[in-house]
Parts: sequence; C-alpha cells; structure tokens
Amino acid sequence: MSETLANVRYLVDDVQACVDFYTTHLGFALRSSAAPAFADVVRGPLRLLLSGPASSAGRPMPDGETPVAGGWNRIHLVVDDLDAEVARLREAGVRFRNTVVSGPGGRQILLVDPAGNLVELFQPR
Repeated sequence: MSETLANVRYLVDDVQACVDFYTTHLGFALRSSAAPAFADVVRGPLRLLLSGPASSAGRPMPDGETPVAGGWNRIHLVVDDLDAEVARLREAGVRFRNTVVSGPGGRQILLVDPAGNLVELFQPR
C-alpha cells in the first residue's frame, strides 16, 4: 500500500452538497467523484467516503432496513483557535448542533454537514 489513510464512511443524501461543504468550509480536497453515488475527500491522513443513496453502502440490508444519513458518530478535527473557526463558519452559514462545551481536555463544538452528519471541532487545552 502506497499511502496510509484513516477511512471513515458517511452516508449522505446529496454527495455533491457534501463535497462542497467539506472542501469549502473544512479544508478537505476532492480525491475522486462518482457523484451522485459516491465521492471521497481527504484532509491529511483522513479519507472521508461520502456515500449517497445510489452507492453500494446505501443499499438495503437483508432485513429490509435502509442505511440513512445522520447519527451521532462523527469525525473529530483539531483546531488551534476554536472561537475563530466558529466565527468563520457561522459567517459562512454553517449550522451548529450545540454551543461550545468545555471539558477536562479542551473545548469542542458540533457542526452539521448537509446530510445531518456531525463534525466535532476540538481545541485541546
């Protein structure tokens, strides 16, 4: 294998809207696109697989249940200045799920991609 990437799959309703979101707002680069079924974007060692309803990942399970976008699993992006990132993203119209939360390890906030998947921005202490 020529490269080492951590792969995370997100089910999405609109592949292109999610590509635009991640590349415009969060510093990802498009790696490949077979929209509307699938695309993948990368940021450092993270490869985010964006799988639409027409992708193999969106097919119904044997019991008939269909995978859907959204949920509480999330990618976790470390930032140097959480307040500046929140201000920049709010200005761009990005939707947040909560307000900044402080904990023992640092501060975090959740934002929502166009398909309802969560992204955590985290600033360590």
